[in-house]
Amino acid sequence: MGKDKRTPRERREQRKKLFEVMQQAGIENFEDVQEFFKEMVGTVLENGLEGELEEELGYSKYDYRNKQTDNSRNGYTEKTLKTSLGDMEITIPRDRKGEFDPQLVKKNQTTLSGDIEEKILSMYAKGMTTSDIEGHIRDIYGISVSDSTISRVTDKILPIVREWQQRPLESIYAVVFMDAVHFHVRSEGQIIKKAVYVAIGVQMDGIRDVLGMWVGENESAKFWLSLLNSLRNRGVEDILIACVDGLTGFTNAIEAVYPKTEIQQCIIHQIRNTTRFISYKDIKELMADLKKVYAAVDEQTALYELDAFDEKWSGKYPKIAISWRNNWANLATYFKYPQEVRTLIYTTNSIENFNRQLRKVTKAKSVFPTDDSLLKMLYLAMMDITKKWTGRRKDWGQIHSQLEIYFADRIPE
Repeated sequence: MGKDKRTPRERREQRKKLFEVMQQAGIENFEDVQEFFKEMVGTVLENGLEGELEEELGYSKYDYRNKQTDNSRNGYTEKTLKTSLGDMEITIPRDRKGEFDPQLVKKNQTTLSGDIEEKILSMYAKGMTTSDIEGHIRDIYGISVSDSTISRVTDKILPIVREWQQRPLESIYAVVFMDAVHFHVRSEGQIIKKAVYVAIGVQMDGIRDVLGMWVGENESAKFWLSLLNSLRNRGVEDILIACVDGLTGFTNAIEAVYPKTEIQQCIIHQIRNTTRFISYKDIKELMADLKKVYAAVDEQTALYELDAFDEKWSGKYPKIAISWRNNWANLATYFKYPQEVRTLIYTTNSIENFNRQLRKVTKAKSVFPTDDSLLKMLYLAMMDITKKWTGRRKDWGQIHSQLEIYFADRIPE
């Protein structure tokens, strides 16, 4: 509602009149106020429905001279609506031909406060359990809904999810982030850990889009290959830069489908993987030296700092420098770009933040009964999360200008 523009005096006068009306109606307590309000709402609804039928028929009640239809009014139907104030009895006008389709209170509507199914889906998207949803619906509307009813309602999402998974995509993406998040799912009497593969693309206009979420077995390059082929079949002809973790074989899978794509392995993943077993007393100093490598101004300086790091720490932690050198081809991709592009691609934080929000929504469900139950909750959560994804990065103009130069032969004019 908008701000009340009445003056204090006007508000006082309005409340005085309202008080007089309440006195005349014999209202003495809060229960009377609720009942009075319910009657007022019912009257407004019935008047609105009369107006809808009048518009449908083209003439007002008893105004037969302006009647230009062979249809006519045909009495009323009693209807009970569930509301936060209790049950409300209203009468719905009918027409003789049965063509009248009221919009204010739809034919199958049983609640005043909107569609119960929408409320169930909204609560499901927030990660609420079926017992929590059942309790909320009962408390707010006085309606009992079973687990099977909630499941039936949420199952209606599955065809929409399938359609979303197969929708056509843009022909070219500036950046695509790929990562997996893991959940426990019951399968054939056992609880197994499954990977949900997530791909988020940045379009050439700077707008982010979740390209897909797929439930599979534990993360593998082979599964990623099938998903990359799926993206190509859905219209993605080129990806300028792919940002991924250090999964073995991931690079080969990308190159098999998009051979021109530049691959940036996530620096944060690399740091985590190579510093997991560092002694607590060494971690601060070691991280400061490692930062000189990945935060260097250019690749030449970074390699110099990596040599210095290796010389200092190889005696105690020999595997760190070896791992960085083995992965250097994909770790060092971002050094060729200016700071704006580097900030966008050097880490998969963008998709990790998205995955973190998915985990937050699903934390109440330690185990999902089926893949479909997991997928429908993730889809609803995704729709909820991406509502906040408005606009593009504020520095996208600079990023796009740089990409136009680096990928001049691949970006259509």
